[in-house]
This record gives sequence, C-alpha cells and structure tokens, in this order.
Amino acid sequence: MKVALGVSGGIAAYKAAELVRLLQDREVRVQVVMTRAAQEFIRPLTFAALSGEKVITDMFAPDSGEGGLDSAIEHIASAQAIDCLVVAPATANVLAKFARGVADDFLTTLYLATKAPVVVAPAMNVNMWEHAATRENLEILKGRGVRVVEPESGYLACGMTGAGRLAPVEAILAVVMETLGPRDLAGETVLITAGPTREAIDPVRYLSNRSSGRMGYALAEAALRRGARVLLVSGPTALCVPAAAELLRVETAEQMQNAVLERLPQATAVIKAAAVADYRPAIAAAHKLKREGQGPLRLELTPTPDIVAEVARRAGPEQIVIGFAAETEDALENARRKLAGKGLDAVVVNDVSRPGIGFDSERNAVTIVTAAEEIAVPETSKLEVAHRVLDAVRKLRESRKQVPAGQRK
Repeated sequence: MKVALGVSGGIAAYKAAELVRLLQDREVRVQVVMTRAAQEFIRPLTFAALSGEKVITDMFAPDSGEGGLDSAIEHIASAQAIDCLVVAPATANVLAKFARGVADDFLTTLYLATKAPVVVAPAMNVNMWEHAATRENLEILKGRGVRVVEPESGYLACGMTGAGRLAPVEAILAVVMETLGPRDLAGETVLITAGPTREAIDPVRYLSNRSSGRMGYALAEAALRRGARVLLVSGPTALCVPAAAELLRVETAEQMQNAVLERLPQATAVIKAAAVADYRPAIAAAHKLKREGQGPLRLELTPTPDIVAEVARRAGPEQIVIGFAAETEDALENARRKLAGKGLDAVVVNDVSRPGIGFDSERNAVTIVTAAEEIAVPETSKLEVAHRVLDAVRKLRESRKQVPAGQRK
C-alpha cells in the first residue's frame, strides 16, 4: 500500500517524521508532499531520508523536463498511485483550500485529483480552530467523507492553552490504518490476549517467559484495520498499544483469566495469543529471599489456570475460539492434540526453536490447524501472519453459517 503524506506549515510539522516511520513499520510506502510553508519548519531531506521516496515540494520543479511538463502532470500520476491521502499537520489554510476547491500548489491539486480516501489531522492556534470559518470548512470536508483526526487540547506553541495541538501520531496512524484496511470484520468483537504473564516468587523476582507480545499486538492492529472492535488483554510488554484497542493490562495468569472471562460475553471471537505461564510458585514469599547462607533454593510449583480450555468450555455456539501453541518439536501433532483436547476452532502453531522467528522477533512462520484443514503460512511479518489468522476467523464464521443453529457447538 502507498500513502501520500501532506505536510503543511506549522510547528507540528516535525511530528510528521514520526508518522512516516510508523507507517513504514506497518509496510506502507510513504511519499511526502510538502507545502512551501512546511519547508520553513522541516527540510525535505529529512523526509527523503526516512521514506526513501522523492519528496514533492513544488508543482513545477526546475528539473522536471521540457517546460516543467513532467511535474505539472505528476499530481495525476500520484493521485492514481496512492491508497490514501493523509495531511498531518493540516493548517487552517489547507483545510480552507480543500473545502473550497482551491488548487494552487501540489498538495491542494493532489486532493482534487485523487479518488483515494482522505484523512486530515488539523493543528493550529485555538482561536483559528474555534473560528466559524474553520468549523464550516471542517463540516464541508466531513460531508465529503474526509476523516478528521481531532486535535488535542493543551499548551500551544503560540503560548495559548486550548484545542489545536496535533493529535498523537499513534492516533493518526490508527485512523490511517483503519482507512487503508478492508472492513470485512465490521460487526465482530475480537478478544485478544497478548504477551507473557509473571508469577511472583517474592516481591522482586518472578517466573515468566520470552514472549514480547508482538504477535498479539499485531493481531489487535490487523483486526482494527479490518473494522473489528478489539478487546486487548495484555501481560507486561513495552509495546505501543494500537490506539483504538480497548486495553486491559494484567500481570498474572489468574488476572488474565479473570479479565478474559469477564469480557467473554462481549466477544464474537477469542484469539489467545498470550504466552501464559503454565506454573506459578505455590507460595510467593512476602519478603525478598536472601541468598546468603541459604544453599540451594527449591520452589514448589502449582499449575496455573488453563484459560483457553475454560474459554472454549464457556463459549457459546456463535463464538469462535482460537489458541496458539509455541512448540519445539512435533509441532503439528501437538497442535492437533490441543485442537481436539481443548475443543478449539483453530490452533496457530509455530516452532520457536527456529532462529529468527517467534519469540521477540518481528517475523513468524505458523500453521493454522482447524478440523477441516491445515494452512501453512511461510515466514513473513507478524502483521501478515495476523491477517492470515483473521482470514481463518472469517472462513470459520462462513462455515458456521452453513450449519443449522441447533447443531452448532
């Protein structure tokens, strides 16, 4: 996918550089279009280095060939090549030009020439934001289908306090990705678990595992892109939360189970991507265990709740339940056993003994095992794996529709 990122003249222009990076992290190509005023705040070279793409700064570039013809028609080629036009920051001036059909530079001409969806993230002085002309222009744009990422309130560069500060780049990113993605999961509420759990040994030590949470967070982001409501129950991670996800942070397996079961009635699909500790200390020490003079330390471990089995047991006939299995040997055989033994709709299994994929990696290779088939997903990004898992959710949903209601599980 490719996005044109329009950057107009405001102090928040420097934040567009972070938006470029975040879009590229999600495998979106970005071509930056800068207004003349934007170049007073940040140089085109910055965006060229970040995006690896030519930065468009003028309607008639001096190196565009005979009479500037190449550049003069470039807005048509750009308009046809992009999947979304994003303007961040969008000044009051740019919003007014968009609303009134003024095309006096490359960005405003591109807006008129493209049929791609448009997202604008306004940023300006509070008085300009609240002015009747700006409000009217925004209503015109919204009426045409332009998505507006409302600015925040706070301290502004002009010294005033109020609305007009550019929305967080993560919030802009979430709207852009929703706009780019297919909406084939609209109406679904997907409950996703992610990350590790921690089981206390004493106040400073715990049992855990190597899960980074990346797979679960990729699932949350992919589901949001495709129109689903996302309930994300996350163990401890250092990851940025997809902006539109409804997040609940937990630490222990018991806390995760309570959070999942409490929200289960809201979910149409449950994807258990968390790496839940299988055991916890039978007794957690109230004070830090000392090493001096103690000799070997022995811990008595007791099993933690089997969350996915309990979810499958409680799930209604319309709810889809998918589990994950991280294996080091006999991956498919173990996945089939888990599928049948726990009463799941699908198991996503991966071999974590392979270097470079799985735990603490941006990449993965999995097999999605259902009662009807086994779908191999070769090594790719975790975001792409997430989409393949969500494809399986859709397929399971369609299959279930073919079964008479009284015969469903």
